[in-house]
Amino acid sequence: MKRELDPNLQSLTPPDSNSMTATAKAKMCWEDEVQPDCGMDELLAVLGYQVRSSDMAEVAQKLELLDDLMAGNAHGDGLSQLASETVHYNPSDLSTWLQSMLSEFNPLAVNGFDPMVPHATGAVAPSAPLDDSLLAPAESSTITSIDFDQQNGINHTRVFEDSSSSDYDLKAIPGKAMYSQPQSRTAQIESPSLRDAKRLKPSSASRSNQDVLFPSPSSMGGGFTVPSESTRSVVLGDNQENGIRLVHALVACAEAVQQNNLKLAEALIKQIGFLAVSQAGAMRKVATYFAEALARRIYRLYPQNALDHSLSDILLMHFYESCPYLKFAHFTANQAILEAFEGKKRVHVIDFSMNQGMQWPALMQALALRPGGPPVFRLTGIGPPSPDNSDHLQEVGWKLAQLAETIDVEFEYRGFVANSLADLDASMLDLRPSEVESVAVNSVFDLHKLLARPGAIEKVLSVVKKMKPEIMTVVELEANHNGPVFMDRFTESLHYYSTMFDSLEGSVSNQDKAMSEVYLGKQILNVVACEGAERLERHETSAQWRTRLCSAGFAPVYLGSNAFKQASMLLDLFAGREGYRVEENSGCLMLGWHTRPLIATSAWKLAGKATVAH
Repeated sequence: MKRELDPNLQSLTPPDSNSMTATAKAKMCWEDEVQPDCGMDELLAVLGYQVRSSDMAEVAQKLELLDDLMAGNAHGDGLSQLASETVHYNPSDLSTWLQSMLSEFNPLAVNGFDPMVPHATGAVAPSAPLDDSLLAPAESSTITSIDFDQQNGINHTRVFEDSSSSDYDLKAIPGKAMYSQPQSRTAQIESPSLRDAKRLKPSSASRSNQDVLFPSPSSMGGGFTVPSESTRSVVLGDNQENGIRLVHALVACAEAVQQNNLKLAEALIKQIGFLAVSQAGAMRKVATYFAEALARRIYRLYPQNALDHSLSDILLMHFYESCPYLKFAHFTANQAILEAFEGKKRVHVIDFSMNQGMQWPALMQALALRPGGPPVFRLTGIGPPSPDNSDHLQEVGWKLAQLAETIDVEFEYRGFVANSLADLDASMLDLRPSEVESVAVNSVFDLHKLLARPGAIEKVLSVVKKMKPEIMTVVELEANHNGPVFMDRFTESLHYYSTMFDSLEGSVSNQDKAMSEVYLGKQILNVVACEGAERLERHETSAQWRTRLCSAGFAPVYLGSNAFKQASMLLDLFAGREGYRVEENSGCLMLGWHTRPLIATSAWKLAGKATVAH
């Protein structure tokens, strides 16, 4: 139900102008409250607030007045009295409670502040969402190879294209970008002294409905000054209690979605938006992303286009810088590969997740320092196509070739562009006999996407077996987001991403943290809002991957104590490492936040050849 403010309420009498009116009004509220049929708003009653439907407009007006008064009280005069000496009645009775709060600001009116006159409060206009031009549809199933060797440079490009669309033509379909642009937000922020003294808030006239229901996590964290503890405790009440209500509302909304009770789900979405504003830090951001994901599912606003590869790479690089998860993934996988290549003269790494090639400089340097000299190093990188047809894999190859020349490592490179790993075939990779060249296969955060199509993961693992690798390294999130029951998937993902967002709070760079939150937020949108082939983020636990890989003919290579010690040393070098934990579980190495493991690295060989790593 849409409720509009009564224009006559714009001339609401100030609390201090007629105490008799306020007393009578409070009495009327109390008399209505005890009656069996008092017309209370059902949606707010679910969350523990008692508000008559007829009073909704007045309550909204009082909230706006109180917000203006708190914002205008720049130096906090009178707030200590508000917190310690005043009886605020029952906070569940919003109308009476707000009236008592407003009455405490009488001295401000005496000092020349008229609460009925609009005051400039440093309003910040909400930033426009990213343009849809950043989103482009995936191309048809095509595989392109770029060859490179040190003697002849980039020789040629090979294109493999099916005449029909491949059954495994997986399209990354992230959510529509709905995040504030930093430049538009920071351009209107006041000087530090004013920012510390004044609470900024968006003007009611400039805020869209979407901004109210789904405030951007980045804009809420960066463009608004957080109120002081005393102010927050008075205006918002008990944050812990509101946090519990927020979680309950999220779970209730997900249950309503599962039961196809869309009317209730839609109403709860609005309450989630209201409660999320009262939270600080990670809780607010996580709730905002999950609320958006639920809303997309309710209104069937499914993401339709693939994200620009360059933008995806930018988000991934910020995630790499803001937290140790991706560094841990690269280091532990490289350590297992390095040990598998011990004593080999020619080695070949096939990377299923090439991206910007951030993983390989460290391995190349380790090979260069190997006793007896480095081997001949051949790298095959596989990545998705770019919407603008730019050859990003070729650019990565040139950079790695320059590094190889600097450290005296003989280097060969080939890049393959493919919409899906399931489009690959072993015959495309120019494999050489295992007696001549040792092969390692590497996958970081990629295999789970194959679970969206029946038979895709089995096809890829069959191709890997034909490569006869010395080792295959797999890094995946330690989470179960692939269950058939939506409610189970929602609950698991809510716990998982709450922990992940909490771990980002100690990031040194605010920009890296904000972009990392966008990176994780896109995963949340896909896990919660999408179904079928469009739901690509189908993470599974290490135990589930063990079952899959063992049934496909692979055996685990246990990552030993040496890798564990070196991973722990790497973590010591990371700023703000408190809270991160490395543990070994069934031969896998896991990195988590406090007691919750978040990512897992495992290593595999063909069955019958498994050995224990040093």
